[in-house]
Amino acid sequence: MNIPDFDGLVREIQRNNWQVFGLELWEDGKLTASFGDTRNTRYPIYSVTKSMVSLAAGMAIEDGALNTDDCVLRYLPGEYVRAMSEGQKQAYAPVTLQRLMTMSVEGFPFRLSGDDWLEEALRIPLNNPETRTFAYSNVPAYLTGVAVSEAVGERLDKYLSRRLFAPLGIPDPPCQFSPEGYFYGASGMELTVNELSRVGLTLSREGRYGQKQIVSPAYVREATSVRQMNREGGYGYFFWKYRDGFSLNGKWGQKCYVLPTQRLMITFLSHMEEGSDKIRECMERHLLDNGHDADI
Repeated sequence: MNIPDFDGLVREIQRNNWQVFGLELWEDGKLTASFGDTRNTRYPIYSVTKSMVSLAAGMAIEDGALNTDDCVLRYLPGEYVRAMSEGQKQAYAPVTLQRLMTMSVEGFPFRLSGDDWLEEALRIPLNNPETRTFAYSNVPAYLTGVAVSEAVGERLDKYLSRRLFAPLGIPDPPCQFSPEGYFYGASGMELTVNELSRVGLTLSREGRYGQKQIVSPAYVREATSVRQMNREGGYGYFFWKYRDGFSLNGKWGQKCYVLPTQRLMITFLSHMEEGSDKIRECMERHLLDNGHDADI
């Protein structure tokens, strides 16, 4: 039987002077251990922001405003789509929201940098757009966020605050916008460790928080399962496959791991520009693989 060694994990973090701001361990849906600053300070969550866009898409589907099988151009502002060349419109024809959320479109740069990101994104020549290939970029999350915002008729940060964060007791989090005023979607949000845990807890309960169904169970199951294979083991709708469950990942050690079989959830926020995998490996030794073989 696995017995999580939370104290051993904390000692190793402290011994290595890793910049871990806060850490929470949840067992059977209950917070059983914590370390550091988990409630007082919001920290950047970087690409975990993408998972929030996915949840916004799931809620928009439930509202009847969105279909992930539709081409993204259906939801983007008309003036931008009309300004595209016919060749670009044809290239974008197979680019559905589902393709964007699974990062399965080749050709996007890692990030956008001009004065109008939407115009810039729609001018990018795509490589074999009909072929599904995992190609990680910030552009798909940005485009998805714009599409969801247009579909629901509300700025995406406001929609997320109303539909996701407020029911979870989370005040409006800081976030980043594109030069033309859209929610960035790929990064730029800040949360406390405990706030991120509340999002993870909602996902672990198939979209329910307390007595309120935030997003449909069907969407949570679809979004957090493998929809596109990659060398890391698989990708959902802006979620990563992890062991028997899934994870929300930021670039320098912002993590929420949801493990249904072991009935565990581990959340931590850190800032390690190099070696952030060491925290994950340490977590696995002390919390997941301590005393039994891992469920890989």
